[in-house]
Amino acid sequence: MKEVYTLEDLASRDLLDAGTNKPARLAVIGHPIAHSASPRMHQAALDESGENMRYIRLDIEPGRVGEAFDRMRVLGFLGCNVTVPHKLEAMEFCEVHPEAQLLGAVNTICFDEDVTRGFNTDGPGFARAIEETFKVEFASLKVAIVGAGGGAGQAVAMQCCLENIGRLLLVNRTLEKLGTLLERLRWSRSDFETIALSFDDPALADHCLSCHLIVNTSSVGLQAGDPSILPAACLKKEHFVYDTIYQPSVSPLLAVASSVGCRTANGLSMLLHQGALAFQHWFPGTDPLAVMKREMGC
Repeated sequence: MKEVYTLEDLASRDLLDAGTNKPARLAVIGHPIAHSASPRMHQAALDESGENMRYIRLDIEPGRVGEAFDRMRVLGFLGCNVTVPHKLEAMEFCEVHPEAQLLGAVNTICFDEDVTRGFNTDGPGFARAIEETFKVEFASLKVAIVGAGGGAGQAVAMQCCLENIGRLLLVNRTLEKLGTLLERLRWSRSDFETIALSFDDPALADHCLSCHLIVNTSSVGLQAGDPSILPAACLKKEHFVYDTIYQPSVSPLLAVASSVGCRTANGLSMLLHQGALAFQHWFPGTDPLAVMKREMGC
């Protein structure tokens, strides 16, 4: 049994399930994907519920998501989770649920008999994680999202809008990537205060310091040697700082934030909550959160 599978492994059941006694019928797709903890918590939930199947990692290169979906459907997969960098591309190859359409990204796929359906559990999973981790009312916060241009950033930003937070700061390397997101936010709530800045904007530190919650939704910090996505000058001890990255458990941003005295948390809590919600799409009526938390040592 492999730690990571590829598109080529989806050529046949014999190839995919060689050396195992359970068929792979669920997966997480991404690039890279070896770091993903999703199989650990989902497999625990599957085993607890008596489902005779495996949940695997699939490393799929950008531009081949549609092909991966086709092969998975042929092989009888129930569905998959979708992570970086495929959350936007996946929308092209499924019937997108209205809430996922609003959130601007897909992270959960169901291969129903007649159609491939796409959902987003990142947004609600994020909101639940913040309230549980920091013991705060999400709607009371002013939030800064750094690295907001990707699929996770867009989902978190729209969830902030839906939760009626007071103000939202979006930070991205290129402001052009935020154009469509800003339009959706302002269309959803005409009274929603949104500010968009690039990382080199001289006003960045002042705007960050006026927020309560700082969230990194980019992949900066995932690779060894990555810098902190924000400097210490953008942080103060009163901040809640949340990094959607969970491996490493202390990202460069969280290390800097801790040195300033901020309350910090990594993305494991979001992984758990969005994962439990995804599992419920595949197995309605289940409640796997407690099993997943126990498996992950939470």
